[in-house]
Amino acid sequence: MPGNRATPRRRIALMLCAATSLLAAAPAQADETCQSPYMAKITGIEDFVYVWTLGVEGVGDGSDKLVTVDARESSPTFGKPIHAAPVGGRHEAHHGGFTDDRRHFWAAGLSDSRIFIFDVASDPAKPRLVKVIGDFVERSGGAAGPHGAYALPGRMLIPSLSNRNGTGRAALVEYSNEGDYLATHWLPTDAEPNGARIEAEADGYGYDARVLPRRNAMLTSSFTGLENYMRPLGDLMKDGEAMKRFGQTMVLWDFHARKPRTVLSVPGVPLEIRWAWGPQHTYAFTSTALTSKLWLVREDEAGAWSAKPVAEIGDPARLPVPVDISLSADDRTLFVDTFMDGTTRVFDVSDPDRPRQIYEKKIGAQLNMVSQSWDGKRIYYTSSLLANWDKTGAENEQFLKAYTWNGKELSPRFAIDFTAERLGRPHMMAFGAASLYGP
Repeated sequence: MPGNRATPRRRIALMLCAATSLLAAAPAQADETCQSPYMAKITGIEDFVYVWTLGVEGVGDGSDKLVTVDARESSPTFGKPIHAAPVGGRHEAHHGGFTDDRRHFWAAGLSDSRIFIFDVASDPAKPRLVKVIGDFVERSGGAAGPHGAYALPGRMLIPSLSNRNGTGRAALVEYSNEGDYLATHWLPTDAEPNGARIEAEADGYGYDARVLPRRNAMLTSSFTGLENYMRPLGDLMKDGEAMKRFGQTMVLWDFHARKPRTVLSVPGVPLEIRWAWGPQHTYAFTSTALTSKLWLVREDEAGAWSAKPVAEIGDPARLPVPVDISLSADDRTLFVDTFMDGTTRVFDVSDPDRPRQIYEKKIGAQLNMVSQSWDGKRIYYTSSLLANWDKTGAENEQFLKAYTWNGKELSPRFAIDFTAERLGRPHMMAFGAASLYGP
């Protein structure tokens, strides 16, 4: 009923108000284990960490840039930034991803919908900007806010967060590896379900997109539109209507047909999606930013898909705001980052229906992305969420921090202060290895 559908939105509005007060008092892909199954993996030790970084006015060149950090322990520049490839201007650098051959890295800007393509293969230590897609909105038929890039065979899947009107109606957009537009698939809404079964509502919002090929399944999650995510957080929270416009759904798609099958009700803004890797595991995890819950999405024996909350993340009453998750390659360990308290938590998810927290560590004043190596022994963290949503003053820490994980605790390897290095706000990370391209 319409009245029941509005209830979760009112609850989220109250949570957002509380989050505003917390932020005011302080004057959330490219994880190796979450990469596309169509792409080569670095199963050994990574040589480089690429960091897609937001430019800051008055800090260095002020431009968004792809920063290369040396992760080779035998190198004299280990743990240091060794190269930066600026793109010119600030575009709200956010997420990105490699092509299936891992030769190019696509990096997206949320503010003006530009996509920057870097050649990584020619010199893995020094990625080079080779192409800019500046007509994403026009070619896609109105999608805007490209959120990242996900490798499919010979093409890239770009989930959008918004549209040319700035609202939350979003789409999945496909390009060839060469950067040519191919197709647009709009997310289902109540008015245009596109054949999907709707559990509670279809809000049409987008965020992440991930594929499980052997089940012909694709999952998408939901956030909010450009009119919300580009506003200063304090101003946004004063707008009662805007606070209702956040995603509460995930969509299960027929991947090959690119058709939505089921719109799942997942209240509280489900963000990152992580499919399990096991050959018999037909499930994925996500976390909800505003309700601080870990959710399980799985297929039952009859082939039906459902979603349910399986654990709380921290103390939901304190609004830790989960922003990123990372699932180990053996499907046993899940790292969960929470932005507000700057903490990473580790869950044993060997029983996906009953996760249990086994460890936690405060990484910084604020915390966003987490990326782990394929063997699960090296973990990397970055700090920036969105330029207008990051904390301010002394708590505006901007870092990349690297740790080792022995299955019981994290131990520091190195840390880089991106402000002191005059680089900007580090957001998402991806790994590089020269051996991918050598003889």
